[in-house]
Amino acid sequence: MTPSLDRLSQRNRFALLALTPILLLFILVIAFPPDGSERAQWAQFIGRFHPIAVHLPIAFILLVPVLELAGRNSRFVYLRPSADFVLGLATVSAILAASLGWCLARSGAYSGPLMTQHMWSGVWLATMCLLCWVLRGRLTGGEFVYSIALALTVGLMTWTGYRGGQLSQGEDHLTEFMPGALRKLLMMSAETRIVSPPSTATFYGARIHPIFEQHCFTCHSANKHKSNLRLDSYASLMRGGKHGMVIKPGNIQSSELFRRITLPATDDDYMPKENKKPLSAAEVKLIELWIAADASATLPLEAIKDAPSPTTAAAEVTFEKVDFAAVAKERAGLAPAVAQLQKRFPNLLDYESRASADLMFNASLLGEKFEDADLASLAPVADHIVIADFSRTAITDHSAAAIAAMKRLRSLRLVHTKITDATVHSLSRLDQLESLNIFGTRTTPAVLPIVAGLPKLRHLYAGETTIRADAPLPAALKDKVLF
Repeated sequence: MTPSLDRLSQRNRFALLALTPILLLFILVIAFPPDGSERAQWAQFIGRFHPIAVHLPIAFILLVPVLELAGRNSRFVYLRPSADFVLGLATVSAILAASLGWCLARSGAYSGPLMTQHMWSGVWLATMCLLCWVLRGRLTGGEFVYSIALALTVGLMTWTGYRGGQLSQGEDHLTEFMPGALRKLLMMSAETRIVSPPSTATFYGARIHPIFEQHCFTCHSANKHKSNLRLDSYASLMRGGKHGMVIKPGNIQSSELFRRITLPATDDDYMPKENKKPLSAAEVKLIELWIAADASATLPLEAIKDAPSPTTAAAEVTFEKVDFAAVAKERAGLAPAVAQLQKRFPNLLDYESRASADLMFNASLLGEKFEDADLASLAPVADHIVIADFSRTAITDHSAAAIAAMKRLRSLRLVHTKITDATVHSLSRLDQLESLNIFGTRTTPAVLPIVAGLPKLRHLYAGETTIRADAPLPAALKDKVLF
């Protein structure tokens, strides 16, 4: 440490330490802004803690003016000095929240002006917290400037939080259910749409656009367009996103949007994601009929005669009635084995739903700690496992027979495991399998005829294998192999 740095006060050293990550954040946001591309999973994992971390600076920032105002009273004068410490915590937590936010935005396929505004607001909020902390250390003759800076910081925090709420809950999350009297008082219009709604005299405007508005606008609209895809206007919809067109007029099977909304809910590509309400069967049918009719923006409302009516679509939104006694009876024979396995593998084995005796098993959480012997221990419940994820585990071809014994599998993930063609060949009798992921394994094109024989298979994920994207495929696998 240099003599000059030695002479710096402890307070100035903290300011320099806090300023360094803030400057780094400015560089990251300028040089590597969110661009709608999905990147490293580790960055996405870290970024997912952002919605939790943001509550820390909010609490600390709001506490500071409370301490300052209460400390002006002679009975609570002892509270005021603690505001300095709380401001320091606010600075550190704001830097942490902004850093996690950048990781999430940059790696999670986000883009759009709303995302950009929220991210920049977070960086400036961290800057303002540090400025307030520095100013508070120089209160002599500068209390007015500090008070103004603190008020601006609270206002910026409110704005940043509001934009964050719009990103996660939708742009109208505060105004959607606002009473008419309050709207009038605030001089707000009854509608807050950014894009003018299409004509309700057309099939697209009356039947299709409302489906996208209800299920998709939170992630794919004017201010937030994940994967560079917007669904809030016909032109944007037909333009597609970073992966190309999502609607191909007249071609249902080649329309990526239709493929994703009809996948099993457990599939990686299923839409809508993030625990959002899935489309009803009637809504899916409306989109299917519209695409088959060339996905026109001007198609008259009554042009498709067999389309489900709006009341039909609404009627399908029902809650499943569960016969818990029947479910308990169905699970009774499994219960001892399930309990024993759940004790051995906490949080890895569970029932698919409250109305089912079918099981899901996710060994990917254990990574290489999960081996062939562990998989063999699943034999007592193999017939009931319908979803299995062994990604990044240490299993090998020695587990082929154990996997093949799971005859009711619908989804099987073997990403980055040591399995080879031998394991895939053993899956030939899994006649319920809909999704098979062999990404990053040592499998070869020799498995394609075997996979083509799986009657219900809808998707084969074969990236980072020796199977090439331009390789000839069996007719049964056309449009099913994804890289």
